[in-house]
Amino acid sequence: MNTQENEVVHFTVPTRDEVSENNQGIFYMMTKNFGKVPNLYATFAYNETALGDYLTLQNRKSTLTAKEREIINLVVSQVNDCKYCVPAHTFISKMHGFSDEQIIEIRRAQISFDTKYDALSKFVKEVAINRGRPSEKVLTTLFNAGYNKANLVDIIMVVGDKIISNYFHNITQIPVDWPEVPSL
Repeated sequence: MNTQENEVVHFTVPTRDEVSENNQGIFYMMTKNFGKVPNLYATFAYNETALGDYLTLQNRKSTLTAKEREIINLVVSQVNDCKYCVPAHTFISKMHGFSDEQIIEIRRAQISFDTKYDALSKFVKEVAINRGRPSEKVLTTLFNAGYNKANLVDIIMVVGDKIISNYFHNITQIPVDWPEVPSL
């Protein structure tokens, strides 16, 4: 992608025919399993290995539940103002049983319906805002809510995963292919 000085870099979503053979196989599996290749995933395929690497990170074994991972995804995406990931994880969170009202609370990190989830959301928000330097209070609250050191490792892994995708979209600005969500 050569650009002239002062020329704006524009990203498009690569098609199956524009990516490597390895990524074409991943596109095939995603289409087979989900009916589509989400635009952000497709954009990772500009690189030979990044899409597969990212999927490996996302699908690693975890001590956290799917709901807990979605709380982290929503909070970090909201902090980073990711116009792609907030709608994507709103959609996924609904599939995991969260209501529209609960999702708004999660995005604000002010959860009234579950004290353990609330401790998680507040910890994650501080981690994201303070670049990995939460207050002792939210860390203590997280552990008092029932999380342990193994959970802490997994929480940070999910935060890191989400920072990757948030920053990637914030830079590429590829089209959002998820239903719109209300802004906070």
